[in-house]
Amino acid sequence: MSQAAVILGLSGPKLMPQERAFFRDLNPWAFILFARNVESPEQLKRLNTELRESVGRDALIFVDQEGGRVQRLRAPHWRPYPTGAAYAAVHDANPVKGRRAIHLGHRLIADDLRAVGITADCAPVLDLPQEGADPIISDRAFGTSVEQIIDLAHAAMSGLMLGGVAPVVKHIPGHGRATVDSHKALPQIDTALDEMELTDFLPFRNLSDAPMAMTAHAVLGEVDAEPVTLSRKAIIEIIRARIGFDGLLMSDDLDMKALAGNDLAAKTEAALDAGCDIALQCSGKMADMVRVAAGARGLEGRALERARIAEFCGVHASEFNRQAAEAEFDALMDAV
Repeated sequence: MSQAAVILGLSGPKLMPQERAFFRDLNPWAFILFARNVESPEQLKRLNTELRESVGRDALIFVDQEGGRVQRLRAPHWRPYPTGAAYAAVHDANPVKGRRAIHLGHRLIADDLRAVGITADCAPVLDLPQEGADPIISDRAFGTSVEQIIDLAHAAMSGLMLGGVAPVVKHIPGHGRATVDSHKALPQIDTALDEMELTDFLPFRNLSDAPMAMTAHAVLGEVDAEPVTLSRKAIIEIIRARIGFDGLLMSDDLDMKALAGNDLAAKTEAALDAGCDIALQCSGKMADMVRVAAGARGLEGRALERARIAEFCGVHASEFNRQAAEAEFDALMDAV
């Protein structure tokens, strides 16, 4: 049975019988977790085992664990991690220490995730924040210069991958100019493409070897009237050609208000038709997932090849002395 080209959430901290049967029949490529799914390490490990059992394979399980505001695994069971801006402050003082700090921070995150069966992280953020933009990115960004974001993002991605966690760079081709939060409305970016070539696109071009990327729900005015996620022109001409990204491309959450309408079947079909390899839908509501399933298709061709490469990034973790890494990490972050 082919895998459906979707990533889906679930309703709560336990896999319900209806969800188990639905996932067995649909066979989604992967799953994503949110705070509503997280209670304790033991519960989370058990949940992830059951999710994989429902599809009969070692599926990737995603989470958003950036640090700062975006951290689904939290105290008291998991340590807090810094914002992107905090790493940038270390990098400002000493680039070598900044790279080491963010590498260790993401290696520690990977260790947290692997311990409970999570093998993919929707990080790092490569967006370049701009003055006057909506604060949805702000301190999540790895600084305010292209060079700094590239430097820190490479180190963050290496930390995740050494820990056996597949990274997802986001939000391609750049969300830093958005003046509205795409969770709430559709951003319109009318900046000239020639300018974006030298700014917003550069971090993604320099990390174009990342195994996965998540789209920005934003309109590039010079390209198309449709948001990038639903625009074949934006995906082919900008993401694949200009930026040169050939990894697995997943949509941002189809539930976000940036994508007009309530027809999740149509949104799923439109995202896949546009060139997304995988459609992401996060609500965990059964009625929503049934609609997504109606618009989904089997994972095949180049999309399937990209998916296999991404899966391989979540297979093996290198040896790791957590106690020593935490001590070094804390010293680096406390020195600022």
